[in-house]
Amino acid sequence: MSVLSDYLRHKRDCNLKRAERAERISSLGPEYHAALSGKDLDTINKPIAELVSGVQSNAISPFSLLQTYGKVAVRAHLKTNCLTEVLISAAEDSLKNSKGVNLQGPLAGIPVSLKDTIIVRGFDTTVGYSSFVGNKADNPQDGPMVRLLKDAGAVPYVKTNLPISLLSYESTNDVWGRCTNPYNKAYSPGGSTGGESALLACGGRIGIGSDVAGSVRVPAHFSGCYSLRCATGRWPKAGILTSMPGQEGVPSVYSPMARTLDDLSYFTKAVIGMKPWKYDHSVHPLAWRDEVVEEFADQERKLRVGVLRTDKVVDPSPACKRALETVEEALRREGHEIVEMEDAPDMFEALRMGALLLNADGGWWFNSYRRFGEWLDSGASLLSFGKWPSIVRYLSYLWIKYIRRDNLWAELVKQTRPISAAENWGEVKKREAYRAEWFEYWNRKQFDVLISPPNALPAIPHDASKDTFSNCGYCFLFNLLDYTAGIIPVTHVDSALDKLPSTFDHKRLNGIAARAYRHYDAERMHGLPVGVQIIGRRLEEEKVLAVMKRVENALGENKYKLFDPKLLNNVVD
Repeated sequence: MSVLSDYLRHKRDCNLKRAERAERISSLGPEYHAALSGKDLDTINKPIAELVSGVQSNAISPFSLLQTYGKVAVRAHLKTNCLTEVLISAAEDSLKNSKGVNLQGPLAGIPVSLKDTIIVRGFDTTVGYSSFVGNKADNPQDGPMVRLLKDAGAVPYVKTNLPISLLSYESTNDVWGRCTNPYNKAYSPGGSTGGESALLACGGRIGIGSDVAGSVRVPAHFSGCYSLRCATGRWPKAGILTSMPGQEGVPSVYSPMARTLDDLSYFTKAVIGMKPWKYDHSVHPLAWRDEVVEEFADQERKLRVGVLRTDKVVDPSPACKRALETVEEALRREGHEIVEMEDAPDMFEALRMGALLLNADGGWWFNSYRRFGEWLDSGASLLSFGKWPSIVRYLSYLWIKYIRRDNLWAELVKQTRPISAAENWGEVKKREAYRAEWFEYWNRKQFDVLISPPNALPAIPHDASKDTFSNCGYCFLFNLLDYTAGIIPVTHVDSALDKLPSTFDHKRLNGIAARAYRHYDAERMHGLPVGVQIIGRRLEEEKVLAVMKRVENALGENKYKLFDPKLLNNVVD
């Protein structure tokens, strides 16, 4: 196929999908285009358990829930461009015919949004690639994850935006366009599950994303919602399409996201209660442990909390530091023990090792699906540096290390390359030794949980990935370790409180930090959400959720103020 033909097919398929999305939205009934009513707002703010109980007892119509959240989705999309496939009409048909949705299940009638990578019968799973347009024919049935959701009573109603590489802090592609932050359209909602975070922050209910280097946690931090990075084998992942099939050096996991912490906890328990190991062979047969929740929810139990203040690669910005200190102070007031982590294992080694394992193919797979002229965000483009001639890469390494005298940045440049199977095995061996080092460190310190920034920065401006791509250590570390980690939003950037000090000197930073800090501007970022990460060990989802709740309760009146869905009524087409 000629380059020109490839490019023309790319443009044609992008236009096709955008027109299809627009038609699906415009053809919805007038009730989906009306302003959010008082009843809608009451539904959005009701506890999820109350909605489920109402559907199960026929006191609440699942159609009314679909209409409320359909309205939210349509208006959130106008605001942020968060949607890809619109499933609302198909969801109506399923409810009318009582086919495939169990309205007595633990998620009875609850609309659920899905990252675009998740396979739903009758709809494309493009992952943002034009070459995947039309692939619905390859998936005549719902994937196992969607079957589980429907068996639980949930109603899939939209799929959400993402970057094609699934390796970005932004959620933009040629097929669906750019997703923006609900608080400031000049900024990213996060990535790679940014469409989810934008929708949930605006008033969506529950959703599912994936996480290989922070992809449900960074979006929650950037957009102001809640998420939980489950350990491998706790949440189902069968029935998806990815840009990196076969990548297991740093395993990707699918995990829950939600607008509120109560919804996140309820959703997680409901899915695990469905025995996902009966739908997906990769899930451990580990039932939900109420006794663990009770143990760590007990107000009499005082926690031993490790505070990871910096990854020693990119120190947290004033806004992210203030959020962490706000949580720390709240925990101290409650009588919990705070433990410093200056002696933690080398986090740059985790960044170096993780980057090499994650990109062991030199970016070949995610680039292989791209058509000629198809856009790739500037951060993921850096991974293609490995395809350059080895002499060019080596000279770049020497220049950065010996002329710039920046050892950290030089080491990452050196590691950006495809590696052999033998090298890959060697890095996996190092990974296991590193995991053992953290295991012993945690045991020695006797932590209950850790707290840390999710990222050194709040949300980044569009197209800043080229400078912030390697600023991922705070989340990426826990992918490498396979630890459970959750995000709670804590505060918003304050232009007065969060300015850089007058003594701040970019020239004294290493190259990774200097590039990231090009984009920190408290005045421009004013009002953007800022979260904190709460970390447990492998398969400690119950503990982490229980501690997240204790943290939120400890914040008291300083608890995060959610985006007001009423503001969606001000959005015009």
